[in-house]
Amino acid sequence: AVEQETPNAIFMVEDALEMPSFADNTFDIVWACESGEHMPDKKKYIEQMMRVLKPGGKFVMATWCQRDDREVSFDKRDKRDLQYLYDEWSHPYFISKEAYKELVEGTGLMEGAKAEDWAKETVSSWRHTIWLGVKDPRGWIFRPRYYMRAIREAYCLERYHRAFKRGLMEYGMVAATKKKTAIE
Repeated sequence: AVEQETPNAIFMVEDALEMPSFADNTFDIVWACESGEHMPDKKKYIEQMMRVLKPGGKFVMATWCQRDDREVSFDKRDKRDLQYLYDEWSHPYFISKEAYKELVEGTGLMEGAKAEDWAKETVSSWRHTIWLGVKDPRGWIFRPRYYMRAIREAYCLERYHRAFKRGLMEYGMVAATKKKTAIE
């Protein structure tokens, strides 16, 4: 932060399921970008973010989600594909954007919670990003070991892309405002 002449920013590693460095009602905005899918306890993760948010504060989360299986049950292919996605990038499990919204509402601290699928708005950029990395010949020349790993990740991202395209996965955008009278 100092190198970028931004002295009011601090970068730190913190346990997102505990956040011991932060008191209740600390932040005006909590922005969680592509982290929910990595959390082994989604409920605790949401509760901690709501705890550190000030009354009247805004919460926004962008995260990879599975479709709501209460609406359409997972078939054998869906379960196989989800297991591949869990294993390949060490995701403990996914939940639906609806389940995230329910967790936010379940804290009793938030109002106006909404959840939307932004897969259509985001998925088209993935293949472009993948191919920029794969077609760059510098990987083969300067870092062949890392380049082979990039090929494997490109395959995995393609599997994600297909899961999003067929509706198994969604790109969840969840937002809410902390009640001004929120008492924890």
